[in-house]
Amino acid sequence: MTARDLHRTCIAETGTIREALQVIDAAATTVALVTSPDRVLQGLLTDGDIRRALLAGAALDDPALPFATKTPSTVSAGSPRALVLDLLRARHLTVVPEVDEGGRLVGLHTLFDVVGSEPLPNVAVIMAGGKGTRLGELTRDRPKPLMTVAGRTILEWIILNLVGDGIREIYVSVNYLAEQIEEHLGDGSRLGCQVHYLREEPDNPLGTAGSLTLLRDRRPDLHDPVLVMNGDLMVQFGAQELIDRHERSGARLTMATRSYQHEIPFGVVDCDDAGFVTGISEKPTISVDINTAVYAVDADALELLPDGRPSTMPELVQQLLDRGDRVATWTMSSDWIDVGTPKDLARAKGQA
Repeated sequence: MTARDLHRTCIAETGTIREALQVIDAAATTVALVTSPDRVLQGLLTDGDIRRALLAGAALDDPALPFATKTPSTVSAGSPRALVLDLLRARHLTVVPEVDEGGRLVGLHTLFDVVGSEPLPNVAVIMAGGKGTRLGELTRDRPKPLMTVAGRTILEWIILNLVGDGIREIYVSVNYLAEQIEEHLGDGSRLGCQVHYLREEPDNPLGTAGSLTLLRDRRPDLHDPVLVMNGDLMVQFGAQELIDRHERSGARLTMATRSYQHEIPFGVVDCDDAGFVTGISEKPTISVDINTAVYAVDADALELLPDGRPSTMPELVQQLLDRGDRVATWTMSSDWIDVGTPKDLARAKGQA
């Protein structure tokens, strides 16, 4: 929602019921937001609130604020789409305001905008079959994708983000403690999508790409690019943006990348071929692009994967490059955490 559109949903603290009705009618959001002169959210009025006020004897020119909800559900500025969608569904809301630390209104999310007007034809595959050995005892009796962050499992956050961008059909590859994942997610209906399972043989894990052969055999009718990602990522990304980049590039595979910076804790010395110092940098920071384990892949590229044996996504990338096929990148700007160690899990929970 643009700043202009957001302004159209607001009335002043002194605004009347008539003004609130005019806002609701003009903005078509079913709500009017009551704000102070410095944009602090004071209340939220729905058309139902106004109807009840009028039935109770209020006049159109009476102040609207007394009939508003003074403490409506809100989300913090910059909240991930998955969190917004989760709140909307959990509380059966159609809109939720976005406010900054001072309570000032900065946005308004509607269920229509968050979920998307049209489902995308693409399917997504989430790799959730690994043992998560780096988490030690934490994954002895529970698969890593079912670790809980902010009240939901990692898998649920991934799925909610995909659903929020229009993905309605999701395949989850399972192996280690597969029954727990299948029981927890079910058919996906409570998350707004269809969830299917790609079941590896317990004694034959197929790696990060090998389970895509199960999708290839199960869905030979696929033509649109397939989204592929690891099941242990805390990340919000634009699935539609990644798909658009992939289709515009003409690549057979597009890899989401992210800038990673590392400070070298020593002075770095530059020398010429004769061994003479040409410069020195004290504790420089280097920046590289890293693979985020999120991909868009042409459906026909899955034919390159070997049957019945492990393979990885980096191997598929290299195979495409060796063939002379184009591989593109798409820069991911959102926060990204690969939950691989207890420290990473604590960081995802905001504890480190």
